[in-house]
Amino acid sequence: MKYSITILLISVLSFASLAQGKLENSINPDKPKLVVGVVVDQMRYDYLTRFWNKYGDDGFKRLVAEGFNLKNNHFNYIPTYTAPGHASVFTGTTPQNHGIISNSWYSKFEEKYIYCVTDESVQPLGTVASAGKMSPHRLLATTIADENRLFTQMRGKTIGIALKDRGAILPAGHTANAAYWFHGQEEGKWISSTFYMEDLPKWVKNFNISGTALSYMKPWDAIQDLDTYLESGIDENLFEAGFNGKETATFPYDLQALGKENGNYDLLKATPYGNSLTTDFAIAAIKGEELGKDEYTDFLTVSFSSTDYVGHNFGVNSKEIEDTYLRLDLDLARLLSELDKNVGKGNYTLFLTSDHGGVDVPTYLTSVKIPSGYFDDVKFEEDLNKFIGEKYSKGGIIESVSNYQVFFNYSTLAQTNIDRISLEQSIAHFILQYPKVNKVFTRTQLESGSFTAGTAALVQNGYNQKRSGDVVFVLDPAVISYTATTGSTHGSGFSYDTHAPLIFFGKGIKHGSTAARSEVVDIAPTISVLLGISFPNSSTGDPLEEVLEKKN
Repeated sequence: MKYSITILLISVLSFASLAQGKLENSINPDKPKLVVGVVVDQMRYDYLTRFWNKYGDDGFKRLVAEGFNLKNNHFNYIPTYTAPGHASVFTGTTPQNHGIISNSWYSKFEEKYIYCVTDESVQPLGTVASAGKMSPHRLLATTIADENRLFTQMRGKTIGIALKDRGAILPAGHTANAAYWFHGQEEGKWISSTFYMEDLPKWVKNFNISGTALSYMKPWDAIQDLDTYLESGIDENLFEAGFNGKETATFPYDLQALGKENGNYDLLKATPYGNSLTTDFAIAAIKGEELGKDEYTDFLTVSFSSTDYVGHNFGVNSKEIEDTYLRLDLDLARLLSELDKNVGKGNYTLFLTSDHGGVDVPTYLTSVKIPSGYFDDVKFEEDLNKFIGEKYSKGGIIESVSNYQVFFNYSTLAQTNIDRISLEQSIAHFILQYPKVNKVFTRTQLESGSFTAGTAALVQNGYNQKRSGDVVFVLDPAVISYTATTGSTHGSGFSYDTHAPLIFFGKGIKHGSTAARSEVVDIAPTISVLLGISFPNSSTGDPLEEVLEKKN
């Protein structure tokens, strides 16, 4: 009798497993075998249109021609930095919910500045350097890749890749099989941490010893005739930083000769070759992990970080940034070709977006009579503390000023019986009178009000009650806080930082375009609908129905 019950139980479980597979296929028979999420770091939307005539047919142009192009896509929060950007794209929500409020921020609970993915509880893989001690443990929400792993009972794989650790780790989420980032300096290796595995796979070790990184330590010259780069400013100007060891920020750049004074392999990050290296590694991952080879959808997240490094160094109007995008176009074409061959044309879905845009170099804008400027953080903090000291005759009231946020020392407030709301109002009034400040918001306003439009809504969407400060301020348009008067940066809620490309391509995607507004938080729920799986657990975006093919 006991033997018969066991046989019956096995039969029932086998039937249930088979039925589940048939049910999954009947509900969503056209789901892709692989989803590829591509983020181009610091890509403004107009890089797609500005360099259009110089792109080939198989990269950006193929994505637009065969996919769906959302021309009015925006980030819907402040601050527009790399870590919040990647987290928001893949969680379908903003820092208010996913908790990644900046690349680094002041932690009131730890009483120190923390980096978004640092994790002392894990060990590095592929290096002994602390650069490997990283994980997504500070990300509070699930990503779309996490939800796919949960839906497939961990059978669908997730691999995250980027030169930057945060660009690899945050998109891949908590359940990823692996996230890999590039450690430069004297090593030039792709690394990971024990958060994901106990040892690097053989294919990663083979790639690291292949000499691929070393092969890119070569001259960087314009890939097309430099005289035809009319979409950019002149090559030699006052608005670019360049590299140590070279007097002018002009083509060509001998990377082998410049390496010693610029971090050795780290130099690759600030050239288009960093994107090529990322593409090489992504292709190796597709093959090494056999992505898209079974009935369970896999995820590959790829962030091209070099565009950001080049933008910071040379600015958004430089010939170097134009050359970087022309070369990225070729790398995208190469990636698409490999996906066609290894996964199969029509078997994968890809989306391409950015994590933020970038501002024109303020010194350049000033030279052409456009209002712009620089904000001195150090002087501002000195002036703020002086004001507080004179008004309250007490030091230590301000615990930190960072990311345009003022953090109060609550212990000092309790000891001196200073009213928090009164302090908020006093500081907000002082800051609003300060040169180059555009708007100011207090904790009370952001916690008690509900803003639906304008700068206030952007600030509120980026404001996390536990992690953010007590007073938040916003600078004037084209005013930045930067260590130099050369190169570009980002972080604001103005269109040059919020307007990002968004293209969907491949299986289940319509061909077309729209100028209707969309937001980056809409990406993850759109992929959820495509796959027929749960939205990320804190998602606030809406599926972009217009991009999805309708099923009969």
